[in-house]
Amino acid sequence: MGSYQPETTVAIIGGGPAGLAAAIALSNLPYLSVTVYERNPEPREVGAGLSLSYNAWKVLDLLGAADGVKGSSKHDTRHRNGHNGELVLFQPWPENANLDKRGSIRARRIRLQAGLLAKVPEGTIRYGKKLISAKDAGDSGVRLSFEDGTETLADLVVGADGIRSIVRKTLYPDLKIHFTGNTVWRTLVPRATLAHIPDISNGTSWWYVKGGHVFLSGVDDPSEIEAGGEDLFELSVRSYHEPDVPGRTVSWGIPATNERVQARFVHYDQRVRDAIATVPEGSWKEFAGFAGPGPEKITGWDKLVLIGDASHPLHGAFGSGATFGMEDGWILAQAIELEHNRSSENVIVPALQVFEEIRLPYYQKMYAYLNDQLGRVNKAGDQTIEEVLEARFKTLGINQEDKLAWIYKHDIGKVWSDYLKGVKEALD
Repeated sequence: MGSYQPETTVAIIGGGPAGLAAAIALSNLPYLSVTVYERNPEPREVGAGLSLSYNAWKVLDLLGAADGVKGSSKHDTRHRNGHNGELVLFQPWPENANLDKRGSIRARRIRLQAGLLAKVPEGTIRYGKKLISAKDAGDSGVRLSFEDGTETLADLVVGADGIRSIVRKTLYPDLKIHFTGNTVWRTLVPRATLAHIPDISNGTSWWYVKGGHVFLSGVDDPSEIEAGGEDLFELSVRSYHEPDVPGRTVSWGIPATNERVQARFVHYDQRVRDAIATVPEGSWKEFAGFAGPGPEKITGWDKLVLIGDASHPLHGAFGSGATFGMEDGWILAQAIELEHNRSSENVIVPALQVFEEIRLPYYQKMYAYLNDQLGRVNKAGDQTIEEVLEARFKTLGINQEDKLAWIYKHDIGKVWSDYLKGVKEALD
């Protein structure tokens, strides 16, 4: 491998939020040559909406992409008994609005993608590049082979290729993911088509039953509607105990019929069933949940690193996966810059050590938290729906101030400055 001179090559596998954030941050370092390899033939974001909160704004600001991302404020959030619609908890203000005036929003996934893409240097992304293998090429770096028959060498490979990561499988072939039983069906519909149904389109709401929930939210900023855009509303409906499909190789964005979706939600409040019934045939997409244990390391070969879902296959357990991936990409760039400024020699190895020192404990803490909560949730079989809701709110941190502040109030910029402060103190 060569030293960190202008010819040093970085290959980012995957063009989702993690990969795009890494491309933005790493491209700011003039001694790196960065290429993103994306399997799809063109920019494509599968899904409906995603949540962005204080932690997301902090990293988007650092990436210079925050102004390009807009959505619907998650104010007036209502948590309901899904069977009868009884209001169990009302949250009148946007989460974290006291920390950042932008509060928490629900945005179209494609808006986040567009905001990030606008900051990626032109020519950085190569589409139609599905990775099939990565091999250690010794001093030459990593040899990447793609489905179209092409190959390339890279000094550093960033695995941002999601929960079914080929890069993770290469490093840790014994680490397996499994179907969790969770399946969610998502779609976006014009808010106006739901206006006749009481309590459905007037803010963000959750409707819970013992075997699933329905999440309803706007995804558009009012300024976009005033500019002539269509005000869309998200329906995201989840079942917790679906059977696995043997031999399934694709688990997200699969078309689903109205009949398939409606059959899962016959025991819900009539308002929810009426909302689901408004969806035009062919609009639903199905997403099957997979998860697995976190690796003991998230780097390998002294030249590979896992970021985003590739490093922690949790399947959206905290609803902040896009933010986690963006944080990873930004921290990776800071680690490389730090080591480059320390030495003119090859800095990949120490930079990856810094990255792992900061990010691996964070993900390990997530796994520990989820394992701690799992036993409580599994007791739901003998509980009433009211007891289930109480346990769920405790698990999610609802009604418990700052229970999950280490996630939703996470400031990645401060994490980095605190790390640098610790390094300085250790040297003094």
